Amino acid sequence: MSVQASAAQPPATSSESDPEALGWMQGFPPSPDRLITFQDGSFRSFPELRWAWSNIRQLVPTVNVWRGAGPASPLPRAEQDIGAVASTTMDGRPMTFAKMLEETYADGIAVLHRGKLIYERYFGALKPHKPHIAMSVTKSFTGTLAGILIAEGKIDPQAPVTDYVPELKASAFGDARVHEAMDMTTGLEYTEVYTDKNSHVWGLRRANGMAPIPPDYDGATNIFDFLVGQQKQGEHGKAFSYKTVNSDVLAFIIRRASGMTLSDLLSERIWQPMGAEEDAHYHVDRIGTESGGGGLSTTLRDLARFGETIRNHGRFNGRQIVPSQVVEDIARGGDPEKFRPAGYTTLPGASYRNQWWVTHNAHGAYMARGVHGQGIYIDPKAEMVIARYASHPVAGNAANDPVTLPAYMALAKELMAGG
Repeated sequence: MSVQASAAQPPATSSESDPEALGWMQGFPPSPDRLITFQDGSFRSFPELRWAWSNIRQLVPTVNVWRGAGPASPLPRAEQDIGAVASTTMDGRPMTFAKMLEETYADGIAVLHRGKLIYERYFGALKPHKPHIAMSVTKSFTGTLAGILIAEGKIDPQAPVTDYVPELKASAFGDARVHEAMDMTTGLEYTEVYTDKNSHVWGLRRANGMAPIPPDYDGATNIFDFLVGQQKQGEHGKAFSYKTVNSDVLAFIIRRASGMTLSDLLSERIWQPMGAEEDAHYHVDRIGTESGGGGLSTTLRDLARFGETIRNHGRFNGRQIVPSQVVEDIARGGDPEKFRPAGYTTLPGASYRNQWWVTHNAHGAYMARGVHGQGIYIDPKAEMVIARYASHPVAGNAANDPVTLPAYMALAKELMAGG
């Protein structure tokens, strides 16, 4: 009973695809035509994914990221009704902030200005206390953890990847440096085309536990085995190319350098000192390994807390959580010349640094980004952080950017003008 998009029929709107209104997974048990399961892949279809992204734990195995026993850090409120803030989309259409949320299938939005929560809204299946999958926003957490370990001298970014994970010697990463995996400038045969069922990303999804294993499948069924089998194509260090396997390699480097699981390290270094309101969780593969490239789920407010930590040069909840030089290195960005060949038309002049997207725009904004519209948008000049969860029918952010990015800049300017 999927309301699938076709050439003749556009996808259902945000209100038409609302999972509460459609009754997905309601009833004891749910009726067969309202059932969403992992094994049949329906959880990845639209509009079922509008329920699934807020309920990952009911579909796949997960491991907790403990928030600790302390109190949640305060998020002071200074409510502003910013829904009417006007912008113009990249294709020239008039837009408002509220309309942007509806048009891009937002599940939740939290806006911080100077550390105060000025706007918070929830839609669809998401609730304030419920974690939503962050998709590739996860990568920016992985990159930040790597940055912390680099600052402590536990990881050398110039070292060969094999210094930490020697099992990758015969793979594409056998002659790669740590910083090349961090900035995604490795030369790999691996492809990441979400609409192509033959793309290597689907092998990764089977390996990391986010896609079922077909009966005749003979490929890797865990992340580590998938990474060991990666083949090289081209030279390392020459150009940026967005490939999640880099993030998963970096996650293994982090595990080896710290002697800890990703979930325990995130809990100890960020989640507890940040004063997270709720536990987070990672989805795990079939041998219990977290997906460092896309497996984290958090509540919206805790995503906003992390964004504010980074905006504040790593300081939050009365303490320095991330060394300031780690954040400054991210905010400076990578090499736009290496980024340009990737062809991101909605991000002109941008770069990629340590698993973060850096706009190099007039406000020096940088972002964590995930498919279907997940994101953290940090605008240092406007002292603004936007945390957003969504379930857009189209995976690639080229479907979101033309509407969301102008809306974010318009809001930043409005907040700056308001003093």
